[in-house]
Amino acid sequence: MELQTFRLPYFAGCRYFQRRSILRRQFCTKRSGFSISCSYSLDKDPDPLIEKLTDARVIYSVAPAMGHNQEAHPESYLRVPAIVSALEKAELTSKFRGSEIIEIQDFKPASLDDIANVHAKAYVAGLEKAMDQASEQGIIYIDGSGPTYATATTFRESLVAAGAGLTLVDSVVAASNCSQNPPTGFALIRPPGHHAIPKGPMGFCVFGNVAIAARHAQLVHGLKRVFIIDFDVHHGNGTNDAFYDDPDIYFLSTHQDGSYPGTGKIDEIGHGDGEGTTLNLPLPGGSGDISMRTVFDEVIVPSAQRFKPDIILVSAGYDAHVLDPLGSLQFTTGTYYTLASNIKELAKDLCGGRCVFFLEGGYNLDSLSYSVTDSFRAFLGEKSLASEFDNPAILYEEPSAKVKQAIQRIKHIHSL
Repeated sequence: MELQTFRLPYFAGCRYFQRRSILRRQFCTKRSGFSISCSYSLDKDPDPLIEKLTDARVIYSVAPAMGHNQEAHPESYLRVPAIVSALEKAELTSKFRGSEIIEIQDFKPASLDDIANVHAKAYVAGLEKAMDQASEQGIIYIDGSGPTYATATTFRESLVAAGAGLTLVDSVVAASNCSQNPPTGFALIRPPGHHAIPKGPMGFCVFGNVAIAARHAQLVHGLKRVFIIDFDVHHGNGTNDAFYDDPDIYFLSTHQDGSYPGTGKIDEIGHGDGEGTTLNLPLPGGSGDISMRTVFDEVIVPSAQRFKPDIILVSAGYDAHVLDPLGSLQFTTGTYYTLASNIKELAKDLCGGRCVFFLEGGYNLDSLSYSVTDSFRAFLGEKSLASEFDNPAILYEEPSAKVKQAIQRIKHIHSL
């Protein structure tokens, strides 16, 4: 099949976005006075739902985008099913764990207004219109650089992916107002989102799922200060750009130096009122578990403590794994377990446990699925089984001197 390239029209005038009404039921009142509401329809009385949420340790949603696929493309429709299969094999689903783990299935797609809180309306309208072309041709490219494709279902399934994330934010926030130990959320979704810039798609990403959730947390729940951690091997340039001048959303990215898309330099720290609330730490190739543990303790923790967030959102990319074909870092399954455990504890210490992870990259299906599964164990406070998968023999010495130099420089720039 011949692949066609579709360039989205960045025109000034676009059709009017009609505001969609969303059913929101109030089911818990926060002590600070504002109400918690949910963006999906509830068929049952909300009190039992809240009781289930407060009993849970992990809640997750699944949006695999099975129609959004290109043959032999690394960002394939096999990614999320591989994770779900691994969770079931490890008996880390509600079928085996009862109320400890809840999959939220009844959720609505994000509305066009939700998307337009981050993305240009012209882009969203143009992408929706392009679905006709995708239906005729099977697959089209939707950005000039080529890696981001679309099929006839891409627009709808991208709305579903974003909606899955919003539902988890709603649920975690609701539980946090009735419990001091709310569940951690994980949106097992695709297409990924952190490369999608406000004006268009990029780098396999269609809509900025974590950025859309950040604005949702602010606008719907009154959570003013949002702290975003992005540990994907690639820089989350879309999230970076969306909040570059925003003092209330702190974006912190660790990524491989020199990797796609070439952004995220250490001196990119925000602009105007947002100066200082963007932190980019490029790590030299070969950085691994020791490097990331040090970065967490010396950079991530003090940054979050100083910012005092109301919620922590995580762009969870598993492509920094040593086995991943698209990166050259040396994270292991054990690295991801430690990150998940530490971030959960950081949220508990700083923002009432409100924390939601969003799947980004990760293209070796084995390392991806096993690492996400071990992240679930971390959320549950259970022992890591990373040693059953990780092979220390394939690791080599980390560039500790270069990592130390980068950490010292970032600490100087940000006065940490």
